[in-house]
Amino acid sequence: MEIALTVLMVALVALLAAQLPGRAEQVRTAYRLGEIERRLRLVMDQLGVVDTSPLPSEVREHLARGDKIKAIAAYRKATGADLRSAKEAVETYGGQH
Repeated sequence: MEIALTVLMVALVALLAAQLPGRAEQVRTAYRLGEIERRLRLVMDQLGVVDTSPLPSEVREHLARGDKIKAIAAYRKATGADLRSAKEAVETYGGQH
C-alpha cells in the first residue's frame, strides 16, 4: 500500500513538473509580450492617444497621500519591477498624480 502511494505521489509530482513552463517557453512568452506592447504603442501613437499617468491606480492613491514608499511597494507588486525601476517610475510619474 505504501509503495503504491509513493508511486502515485511521484507520478503526480512528475505531472505537475511537466506542466511548468520551460525556459524556452518563458523566452517566447516574453518576446510575444514585448511585441504586443510595441504594437500597442504604435497604435496609440497613430491614434494620438497619450497615457498621461501609466502608474497603477493604487500607486497614484499612495502618491496623492504623499506616501512615496508605499507607492513604490505598490508599483513593485503590480508590475514585478525591481526596486530601482519602481523607484524611478514612481519618481518620474509621481509629480503627475
